[in-house]
Amino acid sequence: MDKIDIIGGGLAGCEAAHYLSKRGFNVNLFEMRPNRYSGAHTTDLLGELVCSNSLKSEQLDSAAGLLKAELRLMDSFFMRIAELSRVRAGSALAVDRLIFAKLATEEITRDPNITLIRKVVEEVGENFTIAATGPLSDETLLHKLFKDETLHFVDAISPVIAADSINFDLAFFADRYAKAEADYLNLPLNKSEFELFYDALIHADRATPHPFEDEAVFERCMPIESLAARGRETLLYGPMKPVGFKDYFPETLYAVVQLRAENQERTAYNIVGFQTRLKQQDQREVLRLIPALTQAEILRYGSIHRNSYINAPDILNHQRLNDKVFIAGQLAGVEGYLESMAAGISAAMEAEAVIKKLPVVNFPHLTAFGALQRHLAGEFADKYQPGSFHFGMLPHEKIKGRAERKKFYYSRAVEAMKKFIGA
Repeated sequence: MDKIDIIGGGLAGCEAAHYLSKRGFNVNLFEMRPNRYSGAHTTDLLGELVCSNSLKSEQLDSAAGLLKAELRLMDSFFMRIAELSRVRAGSALAVDRLIFAKLATEEITRDPNITLIRKVVEEVGENFTIAATGPLSDETLLHKLFKDETLHFVDAISPVIAADSINFDLAFFADRYAKAEADYLNLPLNKSEFELFYDALIHADRATPHPFEDEAVFERCMPIESLAARGRETLLYGPMKPVGFKDYFPETLYAVVQLRAENQERTAYNIVGFQTRLKQQDQREVLRLIPALTQAEILRYGSIHRNSYINAPDILNHQRLNDKVFIAGQLAGVEGYLESMAAGISAAMEAEAVIKKLPVVNFPHLTAFGALQRHLAGEFADKYQPGSFHFGMLPHEKIKGRAERKKFYYSRAVEAMKKFIGA
């Protein structure tokens, strides 16, 4: 059977390798680390999560919940790994990112149909190839594959705080609106404390900009200082919104900072929505103005990096660049961990169809997989940009009540996907 090269050992690449291995293909999985590191990776492990450790909500009325359900129906490699490495996060699926990546690396390495090759790939060879190099792709390979067709947007990551440096007497565990277990650690601020924090934030120094920082910042990963620059109350409608905690400090609560466990031992916490490009010293000084973080030890500083993606509607046909090369994951223009997994599976299915001379893969239009496929075809925007799945991408039904309508979409999509795969 034909051998398939997969470039990139991230979420999309490992999903594609797993899918093809199960079907008897021999796979070469290329990963450039440790020979070369991106600006955000810190280990040589496969499936390393460089931004949040959350895979978002599990709830039936959420887009992420539906996409997870479809991924599980497709026997997603990382959905199984996530269950083995999960940390408590209320109604969300969050993972211990080190355990997550270690388990992924161990399973891929043990797979007899997958050969893991630690090498920087700068051009594709003669084999069928899936490029799943992710948003932090090597520029040499991108130029050879796409010439000047690549686009970029700027992304940022949040700081991680040592748990034993947090003043838990000035914090409380709760889930917003008590929708799930009280797994988020919440740091309250009164009005004067928020004002002090805000003024320091907007006057803090940013790190020396990279050459790419004059490019667009992706709205969903907007640095907190950029959000704050839009107005004094912007943060109160975003990452510091105080709503949903009426039983806690009802009179003095003005703003809330939420922290999510980074690991199963809960020795480290990620500051939710606090991605930043401030200088490290300024990050430390500004964060220590939050009452519960006056002695905060920052284990990982926030930073900014460039994400690469291509103009998929113009240069791809069902994730095919040509008859031999397929594009998977965030490089194609999907945004998010779950979406990258899905685009890895769909690229593998597309490659399998070409090799076996099967019909093109068309996912049901009622499903999240189908919506992402249409996103790559450019159906949802005049100007293509990275996109994640949301319910607005599905065919609309007039059902009273937003939650009930979303649950209907969930059930409808799951049934359509089951029928598609013959489950």
